[in-house]
Formats: sequence, structure tokens, C-alpha cells
Amino acid sequence: MDPAAQTMIDNLEKNTGKSLGEWIEIVQKEQFQKHGEILKFLKENHGFTHGFANLVAHKSLKSDAGSAEDVNELVKNQYKGKEHFWPIYLQIEKELKSFGSDVEFAPKNAYVSVKRKKQFAMLIPATKTRYEIGINLKGQASEGILEAETKSNAMCSHKVVINHEEQLSPEVFDWLKKAYLAAG
Repeated sequence: MDPAAQTMIDNLEKNTGKSLGEWIEIVQKEQFQKHGEILKFLKENHGFTHGFANLVAHKSLKSDAGSAEDVNELVKNQYKGKEHFWPIYLQIEKELKSFGSDVEFAPKNAYVSVKRKKQFAMLIPATKTRYEIGINLKGQASEGILEAETKSNAMCSHKVVINHEEQLSPEVFDWLKKAYLAAG
């Protein structure tokens, strides 16, 4: 297990008095099927922050890289019915790996989190027509293709929307590089 995940798990018990296993049992008794249902339950009923709720939700649903039997299957499944976005993922992955040996890919069921010391990007085949690149650049104004993320529980401060492979411009990779450097 990566050290950051272990720290979160340790802090969960310190902050709540219950272990990850106990929280998973509580969530499973509710018979939730969706990630968002678990987040809402833990935040509203138990005062969880988004980070801790997200951890428990992923572990309960076994939808994170640390719980999956085959991490590559998590990524492949994201592109079922969206195969035309696969070359975009591969191109972005290759570019991100060139930033440094400390780039880590952490697949979930619906997206791939990209981390350095902390998450700096998310790669999301959102719909059949929209690919989103979440970028963490808190304090950065929207500019060019960089849009402010407006979701209330956004895990990234900004996003770039791609509809076609030709839209992977140097500007996209410049924003990703800035986020990578800021995450160090």
C-alpha cells in the first residue's frame, strides 16, 4: 500500500475512533451501490470530509487501485463504449511519464488519478463525446482552454474538455506540467 493511503487510513481511525474495516461494515449494512450515495451518507450522517468519505467509498466498493485484483482492468473498463478516447489516454499517459519518475497513476473505476506528492490531474473518459482532464492549480484563473471546475465537491480546481484527439495541443500539456510542478 502506498504511504499516503496508509496515512489516510491511520488518520481515519484517529479522527473517528473507528477503523477502516468498521466503516466499511457500516457502509455495507446500508447496501449502497453507488459511490455518490456513500459519500453523501458519510458526509451528512457522520461529518466526514470529502477525502475520508472518498477513501471509505472506494474501499467499500473495491473501486480503487489498492482494492482491485487487476489495476489494468480498471483502466480498460473505463473505455468500454468510448474506445475512440483510448489514444488520447495513451498520449497523455506518455507525456505525463516524461515529466519525471515520481509520476504515479492510481486508477479508480471511472477515472485515473495522477499524483506526484499529491494529486495533480485526473484523466476521465466522462461520456462518449467528452473527455475531461482534471487539473489541480488552486489560485489559477481560468485561461484559454483551462476552465474553472464548478462542481461543489470537485477533486480538481480546473478542467480541460477534449472531444477529439486533435485537441491535445501543447497548451494542454503546458497546464499539466504546471500542475505537476505545483504538486512537488
